[in-house]
Amino acid sequence: MRFISADQIAKSLDFPDFIEALREGFRSSFVAPVRHHHEIVHADQANSTMLLMPAWTDFAAQGHSKSGYSGVKIVNVSPDNVRLGKASVQAVYLLSAGDSGEPVALIDGQALTFWRTSAASALASDYLSNKDSKRLLMVGSGALAPWLINAHRTVRPIEEVMVWNRNEAGAVRLVEQLLAEGINAHIVSNLQEGVEACDIVSAATLSREPLIKGAWLKPETHVDLVGAFTPQMRESDDEAVISASIFVDTMEGALSEPGDILQPLENGSISKKDILADLFDLTRSKHKGRTSKDQITLFKSTGASLEDLVGAILIAEKVPEG
Repeated sequence: MRFISADQIAKSLDFPDFIEALREGFRSSFVAPVRHHHEIVHADQANSTMLLMPAWTDFAAQGHSKSGYSGVKIVNVSPDNVRLGKASVQAVYLLSAGDSGEPVALIDGQALTFWRTSAASALASDYLSNKDSKRLLMVGSGALAPWLINAHRTVRPIEEVMVWNRNEAGAVRLVEQLLAEGINAHIVSNLQEGVEACDIVSAATLSREPLIKGAWLKPETHVDLVGAFTPQMRESDDEAVISASIFVDTMEGALSEPGDILQPLENGSISKKDILADLFDLTRSKHKGRTSKDQITLFKSTGASLEDLVGAILIAEKVPEG
């Protein structure tokens, strides 16, 4: 069994490859159950969440078990890690052969999560944001933020990146990193002004209160919601969801996990029919995505185990041995 590190992945992969692998993955046949959630209760810090995310090639559909894979990601989300100077998300991925179940590779799960989550948002943006989108607002400055920014820059001609974070010190660190990479970036202290100024608004936070208000969204905006992965968490208010054409990564995940979808469903602000399509529909041309320039689109990402398996396969095939 191989051990594949984040550095090895970074040297062998790029976003165009990863985005296209996900596009093909959503067009293909995989079995990807909704992830298992387990709360870990702590006495002296915020509770953690353990996520178990299995997926495997749909062997029944292909008629045999060869040339396929199975895999599982184990994720621990610990909000208080910020105080320790560590990423909130810690993970590992085990990729196995489809026919024998023999372990093939143990992959840095944090790196895999960053790659596949940001690539999924970019894939959705390819269908949902305006092709001439030039200004991006990043809401949140955690470890995932620079990945999302660079993924969006892969599919759209982003010329300016604005960063808002509840703690401005985090925004300062992210902007300094982006400037060092040659990206035109600056802090925006007023979230409303940032939302109103940008073509794409991407959010990756653990907020339990809505941050992005529908009243701030101008026509043409694409909203990319990546954080807030439990029913109690939320990054957008009811008006934002009502005003937008809603898309998700998977219908199953969207209807079981995120507060951005579940809360407006429960209070009657939207109904299930208002969720127009998921990435399966978009990649298979069952829905065209954005239908007009003035449309407000909203993509809610919950994270799908299919994305992890597709990414793990790509990594195992791209990263050289030794």
